[in-house]
Amino acid sequence: MNIELLKPEVQQFVNENLRADISALVLKGSPFEKISAAELATQISGRKIAERKLPVWFENEHILYPPKLNLEQTSSQITAEYKASLVSGKRLADLTGGFGIDSYFFSKNVESLFYNELNKDLAKIVQHNYKALKAENIEMNSGDGLTFLRTTDLKFDWIYLDPARRDDHGGKVFRLADCTPDVVENLELLFEKSDHILIKTSPLLDLKLGISELKSVAEIHIVAVENEVKELLWILKKDSTSAVKIITKNFSKKDDQNFQTILDEEEHPSYNLPENYLYEPNAAIMKSQLFGKLSYDFDIKKLHQHSHLFTSEKEIKFPGRKFQITEIIAFGSKELKKKFKGKNANISTRNFPMDVSSIRKKYKIKDGGTDYLFFTTNLKEEKIVIVCKKS
Repeated sequence: MNIELLKPEVQQFVNENLRADISALVLKGSPFEKISAAELATQISGRKIAERKLPVWFENEHILYPPKLNLEQTSSQITAEYKASLVSGKRLADLTGGFGIDSYFFSKNVESLFYNELNKDLAKIVQHNYKALKAENIEMNSGDGLTFLRTTDLKFDWIYLDPARRDDHGGKVFRLADCTPDVVENLELLFEKSDHILIKTSPLLDLKLGISELKSVAEIHIVAVENEVKELLWILKKDSTSAVKIITKNFSKKDDQNFQTILDEEEHPSYNLPENYLYEPNAAIMKSQLFGKLSYDFDIKKLHQHSHLFTSEKEIKFPGRKFQITEIIAFGSKELKKKFKGKNANISTRNFPMDVSSIRKKYKIKDGGTDYLFFTTNLKEEKIVIVCKKS
């Protein structure tokens, strides 16, 4: 950690070059005697990421940033704040501290937080940043989190892990057993030290596989930001035998969308031909695959087993995109080309044999505008185009 980076003139240089070409800056070399061009590039790159992802860090001019690789897996502020809302109590141990985003927000909801990080250089940067952020109830441990658990006499209200999802060659892995640390192998130790475990995993992890690998899963939170799934959060409660609760959350600038249900016997959805309104579930619900529960809870009908679009006669509030159907056109009819050739429309496909680019090319439809065209298959196995307006 180079403290020279904290000098006002260096911070001013970083701020003035947030929009600059970093590669070109590196080639020019550093204007500061005790700071390399690579170190400046790391700070500029980190601060650019913070501007978009970590407002609290971006607004503090005394923050130091680690290499980009250490920032790739870190939570955004919005998802870290959500995780923090799930915990409370006296003590929380973060066994995989990383850049410290999650630990910082956890520390606001517990009396004492114990941060653990194997990378000593990264831990030093985080310790400095916590002082800059005035986070005073965090105890730092530059070492292995599992070793900390084995050697401490303390018990914790919560233990948190965000296992590293890269192998020895830097490639991404997704199975829990392939991550570091191996949560599955160490569950007994974790439950010796806490009754509540919170685990963050890859959005690509299969829910049923995760439930089968982990013991006592009580809740799964599927967290999306602007309709992109960012995190799966697994809450494990010691000796829990209840049905797993599924909570989906989609944060967006317009509104936050929530849907939750119990993962017991899956409801079978109702089906119908398109009515007056069309609904497309958000990404978090799509990940859950709980379409039967969605159909039952919102009293809406699915268009087809594989289409994942829903319809209703009357408009409802829905966790996803919502449209008013203006017309339904049989795919292959001359009407489609006659109506939209050379015009603008937003195109989506669901359970359809052609992709969007092929459809645009064939029918000469430009992107954009206020019309939305869903190319899909109905319950009669007919290929149709549903013409909609945003509702």
